[in-house]
Amino acid sequence: MSSEYKSALRQIWNSPYTFWALLSLPAALFLAGAVNEGSIKHILNPTGEFGARFLIITLMLTPLMMLFPKSSALRWLMQRRRYLGVAAFGYAALHGLAYVAREGTFAKIFIELGAFGIWAGWLALAIFVPLALTSNHASVRFLGRKWKQLQRWIYAAAVFTLAHWMFIDFEFGPALVQFGPLIALEIWRFTRTSSLAAA
Repeated sequence: MSSEYKSALRQIWNSPYTFWALLSLPAALFLAGAVNEGSIKHILNPTGEFGARFLIITLMLTPLMMLFPKSSALRWLMQRRRYLGVAAFGYAALHGLAYVAREGTFAKIFIELGAFGIWAGWLALAIFVPLALTSNHASVRFLGRKWKQLQRWIYAAAVFTLAHWMFIDFEFGPALVQFGPLIALEIWRFTRTSSLAAA
C-alpha cells in the first residue's frame, strides 16, 4: 500500500464528516425502520438508549485519559468529544419526538408529567439544549471561561438521564449496567483528585 493511499485513508478516517456519519448510522437505521413500518413509535427505546450511551462515553473519556494517558485511541476520541455530546443530544431529542408521537396528544403528555421518570427525562433534555447549542468553536471563544462552567451541567443531565431510565419502568438493572462503568470511573476520579489535593 503506497504512502499516498495510506495518507488518503487517514484523512478520510480523521475527517469530522466520517465521524458524524458513524454517529448518525444508528439513527438512519432507526428512521428507515420507522418509515418501513409507517410509525416512529418503535424507535422510542433504541433512541433513548443510544442517547444515554453516547452521554456515558462522553463522560468516561476524561477519567479514562487519566488512567491511560498514553492511549492514542483515547486522545483521538477526546478530540471529538464535543461531537459525541451533540450526538447524545440528537438521540435524546429523537427519543423525545418518538415519545410525543407515541402519546399522540399533548393532553396525554401533560397527564404523565407528574411521574418522576417522565419529568426527569424532560429535564435532562432541557439541560442538553444549551450544551448542544454551545458545542462549537464560536461559543468557546465567546464564552471564554464560562464555557467550561456551562458544559459541566452535562453531569446534571447524566443524573437525570439515569433517573429517567431507572424510574420510567422501574427496571433498575439495565440502567445500572449501562451507567455502572461511568459511576465507577467517576468515584475513582474523585478519590484520586482528592488524594492529590490533600498531598
